[in-house]
Amino acid sequence: MIRFDNIPPEVMQAMCTPMHQILPPSSNSHHSRLGGLYLGSLAAAQDAPLLRSQGVSHIVSVLDAPWAPTFHLEREGFSVYKIEVGDETSVDLRPYLEAVCANIEGVRRTGRSVLVHCQQGVSRSAAITIAYLIAYQSMSYDSALAFVRRRRACVRPNSGFVRALQEWETAVRSGGMAGQSF
Repeated sequence: MIRFDNIPPEVMQAMCTPMHQILPPSSNSHHSRLGGLYLGSLAAAQDAPLLRSQGVSHIVSVLDAPWAPTFHLEREGFSVYKIEVGDETSVDLRPYLEAVCANIEGVRRTGRSVLVHCQQGVSRSAAITIAYLIAYQSMSYDSALAFVRRRRACVRPNSGFVRALQEWETAVRSGGMAGQSF
């Protein structure tokens, strides 16, 4: 029998709530609509009715799991951007950050919403979401982490991702994002 009274509340949240809204759809000063940004688990990415109810048309899948195919989502009209990485601290996310953040921004600028997910919506997808906030919402790493945690309390990027995000923040602030390696 599973006991739930010992499970920390943020873990329960991750288990029970497949996705959280990080940025709502909005209108910007140029009278164009920006799509929303969501962060969640594999369960959210597999729930087409949930995604549609939130206006999600694009999915960023940060998952090294051949057993979790996304072709059915593509068949149902979702656009899927894949980053096939594990959640080990040795994984270097930096080579992926510029392209995935630009992809998320491009989708949002068309008024469509994006779900960024991994297995549990705790480390990998949280790191990508934080990288996006650093690059396109002008947040520091610390403020982006706090911002995301206020919306999804279970967020815990692993130590390797934290280092990569801190280096990403430095690169973004120094203008080193576009095409430069860092």
